[in-house]
Amino acid sequence: MMTLRESLRSLKIGREEGSDAVRDDLKATREAEAGIPEEGTKDLKRTAEYLVHPLKVSEEEMRLFHELMHDKDKESGGDVAKTTIPTFYKKLPAEDELLQQKLREESRALFLQERSRKLLDNDDIKDLWLLLDKHHTPPDTGDEQMIQYGDYKKVAEKCNPKCKQYFTASLFAKLQNGDPYGRVSIMALFNYIMRKVWLHQTRIGLSLYDVTGQGYLRESDLENYILELIPTLPQLDGLEKSFHSFYVCTAVRKFFFFLDPFRSGRVRIQDILACSFLDDLLELRDEELPKEAQEANWFSAPSALRVYGQYLNLDRDHNGMLSKEELQRYGTGMLTSVFIDRVFQECLTYDGEMDYKTYLDFVLALENRKEPQALQYFFRILDVEGKGFLSVFSLNYFFRASSCAIQAQLKSHGQEPVNFEDIKDECFDMVKPKDPTKIMLKDLINCGRGDTVVSILIDVNGFWTHENRELMVAETMEETAEV
Repeated sequence: MMTLRESLRSLKIGREEGSDAVRDDLKATREAEAGIPEEGTKDLKRTAEYLVHPLKVSEEEMRLFHELMHDKDKESGGDVAKTTIPTFYKKLPAEDELLQQKLREESRALFLQERSRKLLDNDDIKDLWLLLDKHHTPPDTGDEQMIQYGDYKKVAEKCNPKCKQYFTASLFAKLQNGDPYGRVSIMALFNYIMRKVWLHQTRIGLSLYDVTGQGYLRESDLENYILELIPTLPQLDGLEKSFHSFYVCTAVRKFFFFLDPFRSGRVRIQDILACSFLDDLLELRDEELPKEAQEANWFSAPSALRVYGQYLNLDRDHNGMLSKEELQRYGTGMLTSVFIDRVFQECLTYDGEMDYKTYLDFVLALENRKEPQALQYFFRILDVEGKGFLSVFSLNYFFRASSCAIQAQLKSHGQEPVNFEDIKDECFDMVKPKDPTKIMLKDLINCGRGDTVVSILIDVNGFWTHENRELMVAETMEETAEV
């Protein structure tokens, strides 16, 4: 009679010889140990009595058993070990893998279509408003209808199944605004649902341009999105088609300046939805948008034409690029020459000249000096030593550039000249850095006066305004009193 060890060994050999041999070995082993005749028996109870008997298993036998089972799991593709790390990253198909790319695109499109079908359409939204109006809870607060939690739950039961996800207890609690009856505003609830639907719709719309399907848009992706959006914005109807490419560049640059400060060449869709830029862009759907609102909106036609017009006016030699001398004339022409030199050293240029895209970054930084992204832009330029902080040397380097012009202005107004030590102390007092010997980017952003410090160092007018702030306030008060 064969022992268990011999049976296991024969089993291993049988696996190598084929599945038929394995079955023959097992049959022979059982018949030898149990004394069952070759034809077998149909009496299952009797067979069980023959087969069930105690066995002593050695460590070697157990080792062989686990080894065999491990091999078996490997062949069958089973879970080999609980410590196996599942695949969590799948690289994108290469450019020459056309079939995989097409499959990825089609599957993503189908997924987005399915998500889009689950959103509320115009009819669903109208029906929801009628339900809310029908189940409002009196008394009204002025002209505003309110709803209590019981009626809120009734609406949740009767509304379209696609609406049910919004009618949660937590949302009702969030919308509480001190009503003595514990109700919430129907308009606030409806606006919240509308906003959520809009966010989901926009997310799906942006995702259609996400070529990689990884949740971010490259510059070319966002350009395509805005280019196809232009016909839907009545406020842009007056733009000539020849200007569309410049408009798209102007619009896209704002997204990338503020949402991609590290210049990775892509922005997350989540960040696009979280910021207000899309709201500003889609505001152009309003055919009766006031002139003041258009002028304050970077994405409006007047704003884009203004920025591009300034660029053309600076380009005296009409080569489509700006030299240092041409950029020096920007605004009132009072930016220091040292600052302009540093801009050309730190920013991307072509044969020593600046293109429109780089110019847009320059304009966005100057027009938004209080913003962290703008301060980061200026910090890189002010850090002449490249040490990651602004030292006394850095401040003095820029002060000297504007000193002559400043001293001349002060003298013409009968004021005492200023010295660097006073300016240095003022800058450090405004920033209040953790290390009193140097100013870090975080210090410049957190102090809340970073824009003033930057203006003092790069702009003669900014320096003059700061030095004469008390006089200017007094003049403003006098003018107000006269009016």
